[in-house]
Amino acid sequence: MTIQEFTKKYFTSFDEAVNQITVTDSAQNKIGFAEAVETIVSMLKKVQLQNKKLMMVGNGGSASICSHMAVDYWKNGNIKSTAFNDSSLLTTVSNDYSFAEVFSKTIEMFGEEGDMLYCISSSGKSVNILNAANEALKKKCNVITFSGFSGDNPLRKKGIFNFHVPAFSYGYCEILHLFIIHAILDAKMYCDDGVDIFNANQKK
Repeated sequence: MTIQEFTKKYFTSFDEAVNQITVTDSAQNKIGFAEAVETIVSMLKKVQLQNKKLMMVGNGGSASICSHMAVDYWKNGNIKSTAFNDSSLLTTVSNDYSFAEVFSKTIEMFGEEGDMLYCISSSGKSVNILNAANEALKKKCNVITFSGFSGDNPLRKKGIFNFHVPAFSYGYCEILHLFIIHAILDAKMYCDDGVDIFNANQKK
């Protein structure tokens, strides 16, 4: 395959993945994408008004999404947001407990009823992310999941809303998870906060 043929295939496959993103609720019923975003925005407004927080967890590329989006959600969306990505925290909890508990232990300490948790995992099988979701549910936090690869991955059974990217490419999953999470924030900013996210940075 030539580079030009690869590039065409890459974009075509990406478009297919975008158009086949699915959302399910906790009972595995399919939900419309816009309906899910609308409800999550309402939940985020409640988090904001009640002075609760949004937590985000992920590994590797998904961890970088958490760091990026946690900053954007609090700086641009005025929602208290955090990602548990500090190196001392990660290495201490992994060393003293286990890597499987690296996020669940922090949620055990910092999670409160009414908080939200975004769980991001391309495979939907990462044990530490599944444990984080379980701990958040114990703390009566609202869990939203973002997964990829197989449609029957276990993470899709954990959230109030579960976004699934039907692709087996880390690149596609990570890009589209970032896209979805950004879209949720941008929907809040545009529709509720009066921020023109489409033209805010256009030179006047």
